[in-house]
Amino acid sequence: MRIGSITMDATSPNSQRRPFSIKLWPPSQSTRLMLVERMTNNLSTPSIFTRKYEILSKEEANENAKQIENSAYASASEHYEKEPDGDGSSAVQLYAKECCRLILGVLKSGPKRETSFNICQGPRTFIELEEAEELLKPLKDSNNHYTRIRFSNGSFSVGAARVAEPILVSLKNQLRELDLSDFIAGRPEEEALEVMSIFSKALESCDLRSLDLSNNALGEKGVRAFGSLLKSQNSLEELYLINDGISEEAARAVCELLPSTEKLRVLQFHNNMTGDKGAVAISEIVKRSPLLEDFRCSSSRVGSEGGIALLNALEMCTHLKKIDLTDNMFDVEAGITLSKALLNHKSLTEVYLSYLYLEDEGAVAIVNALKESAPSLEVLELAGNDITAEAASALAGLISEKPLLKKLNLAGNELKDEGAIKIGKALEEGHDQLKEVDMNYNSIRRTGAKVLAQAVVRKPGFKLLNINCNFISDEGVEEVKKIFENCPCALGPLDENDPEGDDDDNDQEPRVQGEGDEEHELESKLKNLEVGQEE
Repeated sequence: MRIGSITMDATSPNSQRRPFSIKLWPPSQSTRLMLVERMTNNLSTPSIFTRKYEILSKEEANENAKQIENSAYASASEHYEKEPDGDGSSAVQLYAKECCRLILGVLKSGPKRETSFNICQGPRTFIELEEAEELLKPLKDSNNHYTRIRFSNGSFSVGAARVAEPILVSLKNQLRELDLSDFIAGRPEEEALEVMSIFSKALESCDLRSLDLSNNALGEKGVRAFGSLLKSQNSLEELYLINDGISEEAARAVCELLPSTEKLRVLQFHNNMTGDKGAVAISEIVKRSPLLEDFRCSSSRVGSEGGIALLNALEMCTHLKKIDLTDNMFDVEAGITLSKALLNHKSLTEVYLSYLYLEDEGAVAIVNALKESAPSLEVLELAGNDITAEAASALAGLISEKPLLKKLNLAGNELKDEGAIKIGKALEEGHDQLKEVDMNYNSIRRTGAKVLAQAVVRKPGFKLLNINCNFISDEGVEEVKKIFENCPCALGPLDENDPEGDDDDNDQEPRVQGEGDEEHELESKLKNLEVGQEE
């Protein structure tokens, strides 16, 4: 096989022979293509190796052969560059050796297989017996390798559930991820509970890693209908119970039925009616989940008592990366308890704590705790917490310490110009990862709006500044638009801004110093403000 090119110096007039000059590297393009063809045949035709492992289809074999050759060629070329005076023989040897190694790796991995089965391809459908027979046919193939099944968005009747039952029993040993969210919508309660029970018993002892039962209006009856399935789960890593009517009784049922959550990494409740006592039950699950990384209990009517129970439990979850407690009925005391828990969470990257009635005292306690922990914080949301300019210095101090911040949401507070300017100053330096800042509904005027705009407009990859629903003058709006003239899409709408708006303190709009103007007292005071400066 011709591997490279051979050249020979011409003889001199006196007929003296000169030595041959042979270069074995690089191989010609035709040689490389020939090798790809041979590897394709090796992977797709019977041989001692394919009998031991599995034969690939011609198409998959050819795709793998091209990747193998490219990788081996790159490795050999890099090797050859380190010994340019050589004849290339060692590069050829490495080329062949790498090809053999990578071929064996592909054979051991076997052909690519479809591992995910999903009926959620369009609008919600009502699945009756006949539809189920046709829809679930691929799952009947004894050679299927499905490890993830998603039945979401298809409302199963009892007849359809009976069709699914033996199929699910046959898949129990291979199934690892199951999505049954929104799979009984529109069914009468009695039928829905029977469908749940059929699925639960069919899947009993299935060794799941992820289970999603969201959007099924479970309540306690629904949770207990899934009792057989829940009680058999000892290796669950992800559990989703979103919009499920998880009341106090339902939360207690979940706590009672789950035998082990030692491996749980994700636990999400959202839009339930859990209340304080339900939150106390959930806190017992949290206490048993030392590996928890993602916890969500938002919009679930949890008050201070339940919140404190949850937060004390979360203190033990030192692997936490994401916490979402948005839209509950916490208060200052719960905020202070949360701040103590956050001191242990060095791995936090996303914190969602909007609409919790934290006020300045609770917000400052949380902010100071995050300043000491969470060095890789990327998302901070504290919207709608009645935070005023009194807390702005603490907020600015935190922001200045978090260079990886991507999203900051402080909408719906009362930070006003003084707070907006401090936040803007904190964002000026660094923060190259910043993508979004939301300061809607903060009684911000012209000066604060301009400082925020100037702080973010030059950030690489910045996508959106929201400063709508404030008190920015018409002139200020035009100035902000001018700042964003080269990237107008990065400035949110300003159509609900009220240039004549007033706030409780009857502040006058600050004015930037100009010809014939007298500099406003607030702007003068804050013009050279440093982050963390005490007033």
